[in-house]
Amino acid sequence: MRRLVVLSLAFLLTAPALAGDAAFDPTPYLEDLNQVRDVFSTKYALFEWAVFDREADLPALFERARSRIAQAHSEYEARTAFDKFARALNDEHVSFNWPKAGDASGSAGTQSAPLPCARFNPSYVAKPLAALMPGYKSLSGPEEFPSGTIETGGAKIGIVQIGIFWDAGFPALCDAALIALNIPKDEPCDDKCSDRIDDWAYIRMTNDFADVLRALKAAGADTLLVDVTGDGGGTEWSEAAARMVTPRTIVSMRTRVARGEHWAKIYEEDADELRKDAPKAKPAERKYLLDLLARVEAAKRDVLTPCDASPLWHGEHPKCPLLATGFYESGLVASADPKVMHGKPWASTVFTPAQFPYQGGVWRGPVIVLIDRDTASSASRFAALVQDNKAGIVLGEPATSGGGHTDGGTPTNLKNSKAVLQVPDFAGFRIDGENEALGIEPDVLVGFTPAEGAHRRAVRLLAKLPEAVRAASERTGP
Repeated sequence: MRRLVVLSLAFLLTAPALAGDAAFDPTPYLEDLNQVRDVFSTKYALFEWAVFDREADLPALFERARSRIAQAHSEYEARTAFDKFARALNDEHVSFNWPKAGDASGSAGTQSAPLPCARFNPSYVAKPLAALMPGYKSLSGPEEFPSGTIETGGAKIGIVQIGIFWDAGFPALCDAALIALNIPKDEPCDDKCSDRIDDWAYIRMTNDFADVLRALKAAGADTLLVDVTGDGGGTEWSEAAARMVTPRTIVSMRTRVARGEHWAKIYEEDADELRKDAPKAKPAERKYLLDLLARVEAAKRDVLTPCDASPLWHGEHPKCPLLATGFYESGLVASADPKVMHGKPWASTVFTPAQFPYQGGVWRGPVIVLIDRDTASSASRFAALVQDNKAGIVLGEPATSGGGHTDGGTPTNLKNSKAVLQVPDFAGFRIDGENEALGIEPDVLVGFTPAEGAHRRAVRLLAKLPEAVRAASERTGP
């Protein structure tokens, strides 16, 4: 079972330039905007955060979008009004995916299965920043994780880049998977076929990441720097990766989820797995699984209990909890020993990182995670896990995070334009109780400026590196 929970890749969604229409009627788009408003009231997990923490004036944003649509002279201008609305909201997980020319449905479900490697694209991978620092020496290794070392202030720092927490950034992984699994490269690949490729690719990624960490240690590195600048997110593989860079027990963030059928279905699937596996388990494990089953069934009842969100449109809190009972971003439990989970048929149901063959604490020294304003979703969540669990420090500039799309999310097909609207279906809460959507504040701040190119940013980074090394040593010392 794989649950894609935290993908934030807005750059995947592009709207084609459309020619102006001689007699464009904006009415259908105005109707779609009303539908978007209904989605915010019923599906948007960060609705309350947007009003009270983001302090977004949602009525004003909708009214501005309405005015732009009413004055539009073409489809392109109407679509642009929706996209400007999403950008003004500044939630990385709210997006409009416009249908391509010739796709009247706007729904991927009506299309035939794509070729097996069609979704793999190297442009998803962020460009490295730390590797541009003067004095950086590259090491050979797997293409997914470029690595090297740099010496400063008497310390030797091992650097590894994670440019995306998603196998789809690496076409070579797909090519290798097709050979290993004997899958034809020129025939359609359905969901089951795609899952087989993913399973193989994530095993390779996990093993390759472990090899890189060991190679950096063998090269004499005493501090690890993980560069996730520009990383737009990916999957829950970030939960496994975070546990590989520290021997400390990593406790994942708590979640609360959007009410409705989407999460009811997820909980029912979890319950079905637990009901199937519990009778076969040993007595102690059976009790453990049955206790979890009772909690999942209670969560399902809660998620099907509606809550009126309308007060939020007037700047008031709802009279009930807007979000329903959740568990953790790592599944039904916050942490688990991978050795204990190994081989258990229910492991990935209970603890999603167990689907990956990771070993905890491959790296056992000080850790620095480098972020920037373009670090998002599961990449920023990786940094938050390291920071919250005092497994290392965060270096760079503030990054955004918050929510995500679980099991494909809750896509809404807009009735007239056929655009697909996605909004986050859960919210995560950090160890201090704050919504993760508030973002990450680095322990050591680097004053990057928008006017700087990558090489100037790297020079500025190098100047802050000794301070970061000292802070990481203090954080992860004996």
